[in-house]
Amino acid sequence: MERLLKRQPSAQRRPAHSLWLRLYATLLHWQRNMRTRRQLARLDARQLADAGISEAQRQQELARPFWR
Repeated sequence: MERLLKRQPSAQRRPAHSLWLRLYATLLHWQRNMRTRRQLARLDARQLADAGISEAQRQQELARPFWR
């Protein structure tokens, strides 16, 4: 009888709040991607050279969707 009452939580079960935290973290990540790509789009040739980024690399990064 004690075994039934002291059942250990399954390792596969996660609290519902962890789902919301992961969703929130994902949304923040997407927002950061959009913000940094917007900033990258504003850089001029001198600033790109200072950062060590070629125009082709910039265009490649700007072409990516925000969720990647």
